[in-house]
Amino acid sequence: MSERPTALVTGASRGVGAAVARALAPTHDVLLGGRDEAALAATAAELPGARPWPVELTRVTQADVEHVERLDVLVHCAGISELGRIADQPADVWRRTMDVNVVAVAELTRLLLPALRRAGGHVVCVNSGAGQRVNPGWGSYSASKFALKALADALRLEEPELRVTTVYPGRTATDMQRGVREFEGGDFEPERYLTPESVARAVLAAVTAGPDAHLTELTIRPRG
Repeated sequence: MSERPTALVTGASRGVGAAVARALAPTHDVLLGGRDEAALAATAAELPGARPWPVELTRVTQADVEHVERLDVLVHCAGISELGRIADQPADVWRRTMDVNVVAVAELTRLLLPALRRAGGHVVCVNSGAGQRVNPGWGSYSASKFALKALADALRLEEPELRVTTVYPGRTATDMQRGVREFEGGDFEPERYLTPESVARAVLAAVTAGPDAHLTELTIRPRG
């Protein structure tokens, strides 16, 4: 890595994570976190100063991050969505959802806190509109996103030298949204949704706010 600031983006193999990586790449050296090694390598090839960081976030250890001595930006984009009514979702769905969407975020953040503290860094949690309100069939997913908000709020209070931002995108044209629309029995209509690039620009706005500014929460909705 160069003397430029360093960012680590999870879920960087596609969707919002890949868009965030591209938005940060002109000014940051970016570590691209994710499981799809081929996709990460392809994205890294596009972005000078970027490199893949293949990882299973639910099993991340100190050894996985020991090469990260200083970290200016950590963006949590990885997540899963398994929708269904409470009556139909067994405990393993809840455990899996919480493990990926909350526990893995908490553990990676904990492991990277020394590097973040050295830089006076910035943690961004890409949440969801489901972290602000609940719809039928969204219980386990919304619960994980409300918990992610609590995690970010607690981190902000406990680590006052860091900036911590929660971003709440509305419906976004990603593969996850395609699965959501299948569950809802509706068409996938990307022209009615946010683009991943629009969400990435919101993340970039938080990251590049002046040193006297701390954007704690950003809500983004499609205009249509």
